[in-house]
Amino acid sequence: MTLAENILSKKLGKIVYEGDTVEIDIDLAMTHDGTTPLASKAFREITDKVWDNEKIVIVFDHNIPANTSKAANMQRIAREFVNEQNIKYFYGEGEGVCHQVLPEKGHIKPNMVIAGGDSHTCTYGAFGAFATGFGATDMGYIFATGQTWIKVPKTIRVNVEGTNSSISSKDIILRICKEVGRRGANYMALEYGGEAIKRLDMEDRMVLCNMAIEMGGKVGLIEADEKTYNYLKNKISEEELLNLKRNKISTDEEGETYYKRITLDITDMEEQIACPHHPDNVKPISQVIGTPIDQVFIGSCTNGRLNDLRIGAKYLKGKKIHRNVRLIVIPASKEVFREALREGLIDIFVEAGALICTPGCGPCLGAHQGVLGDGEVCIATTNRNFKGRMGNTKAKIYLASPAIAAKSAIKGYISNE
Repeated sequence: MTLAENILSKKLGKIVYEGDTVEIDIDLAMTHDGTTPLASKAFREITDKVWDNEKIVIVFDHNIPANTSKAANMQRIAREFVNEQNIKYFYGEGEGVCHQVLPEKGHIKPNMVIAGGDSHTCTYGAFGAFATGFGATDMGYIFATGQTWIKVPKTIRVNVEGTNSSISSKDIILRICKEVGRRGANYMALEYGGEAIKRLDMEDRMVLCNMAIEMGGKVGLIEADEKTYNYLKNKISEEELLNLKRNKISTDEEGETYYKRITLDITDMEEQIACPHHPDNVKPISQVIGTPIDQVFIGSCTNGRLNDLRIGAKYLKGKKIHRNVRLIVIPASKEVFREALREGLIDIFVEAGALICTPGCGPCLGAHQGVLGDGEVCIATTNRNFKGRMGNTKAKIYLASPAIAAKSAIKGYISNE
């Protein structure tokens, strides 16, 4: 059985396979400032009390601080819902991006079934959890009942092998996006494995699962292992950690149940760049070197974590960004921000000429902090480069790793030197 089938079967207490439609209990539900108001409205059409106020997490991250009266009013509605329902876990202004905050706070654990009011909820699959995004109406029903229906997805198994010191997890997932295509994994699970995946730390594994949705994926999944459990130390109780290890859920990676198998050897691979206007429009960097840029963004739920900032600072230390470039750096969470301050990373960015903004989504969704002008070009560490994604349909967005983003900020054009 695949990892997706095994997780859902364990949760249901019976064997289920791809194609089965099941009603299932949710372990955790999450919405943010953009989706809570609509979800709470749908919820109130069903009942007046949430199914479990300790299994709902609400995070403010999309427009923080509020930049319009509309955003402020949506946050007011969300706060009213939090207070009315006595939601235990509420992370307000400045705590960071939901997909970074929830793992940091110990909410995400292996074997869980997680529903999120955001398409990149699949990020949590890095922990061996079945995590997927839902629309507002579905989230309202989940708030009310703690249940939803799921069609057990087919699985594409992606094995990543080889070693290459210049290749990051972002390069790997962009190459996979090119291979699978934007609709190649519609309503499927992308199960990542292989020796190169086993070597990745949790931050890098989250990058891979985060972008499963860019291929149409329902979930991205990586089997939990010692790196997973080590990440969870000090975040959950020792007893709970031991129980997770005893109940480890594995995949039959040699089985015949996969819809498709893909093997990627990164040994001789170049760094990868997603060109406008989709994450699957990927080229080796040698084909886009020299492309002039106006803005660089290091951040987001894909690459705004501490190690991403360390990598960016490594290349920017003692240097200045190009005079024609704006560099925006946004830590993915307050915790990441604090550690970056302690390590001196923020000083390096500021000295280089960067703008440091409030932990959150920032310019990624095109509504706040870093909207592009007509004809401008941005290279970003985000997950999407759709036309208009960063607030202007006349702008162009390239996706890359933090290393390429930092190097390009110095040169004033896309560069890997």
